[in-house]
Amino acid sequence: METTADYNKDFYAWLIKSAELLRNNRFAEVDIEQVAEELEAISKSEKRELMSRLTVLLAHLLKWQFQSALRSRSWKNTILTQRIDISGLLEDSPSLQYDLGDKLAVAYEKAKLSAEDETGIDKIHFPEQCPYSFAQILEKDFFPADESNR
Repeated sequence: METTADYNKDFYAWLIKSAELLRNNRFAEVDIEQVAEELEAISKSEKRELMSRLTVLLAHLLKWQFQSALRSRSWKNTILTQRIDISGLLEDSPSLQYDLGDKLAVAYEKAKLSAEDETGIDKIHFPEQCPYSFAQILEKDFFPADESNR
């Protein structure tokens, strides 16, 4: 079965067939370039998921800290869910932790914009750099102190 044609018609079937061919050492029948592209796409997807979850988590931590009067169970649930999911991602793919400081800085910039949009608080009132350590961000009992009156 030619796997290249199947890729464009039925991606799922192509994946299953490619895996079968690889397991059976039928490498000549595998579209190696396409498999490599898909593997790279998966790695980018994992990184995007981490960044997205970090951004959501950081935005909610900022909202928690700077809009304490509006704290809700929903915010707390979002914070806890993101922590669990980020921990799971890092457990499944430990190499996502490389360059975590850079990833955190990028996610924090996006989180400030999100928090600004959701709260109406100008982002200049949020700390310039992420005020939370990565350990705090993932700590299940960490919730930032109230800064809404400062």
